[in-house]
Amino acid sequence: MANHKSALKRIRQSARRQKHNQHIRTGMRTEIKRFRLALEAGDSGTAGERFASAERAIRRASSKGLIPKRRADRSVGRLAKSLNALGS
Repeated sequence: MANHKSALKRIRQSARRQKHNQHIRTGMRTEIKRFRLALEAGDSGTAGERFASAERAIRRASSKGLIPKRRADRSVGRLAKSLNALGS
């Protein structure tokens, strides 16, 4: 266990940041899951709405530094590709 005041503060900050990051990451994964479920159901209207919210969640996680920008671009691209395959 940490003995210095600054080390104790660092532990508190790390725990708070970890909780915040976990919240954003979990929300992103949930939105992606909802999009994939709408995609499997074959409902293009709902899938389009879910895609928009999934993209927003991915971009938000990227802007917060939780995932790299290139991974966010790649993930959004793959989701868009699957949405376009549903439409055609």
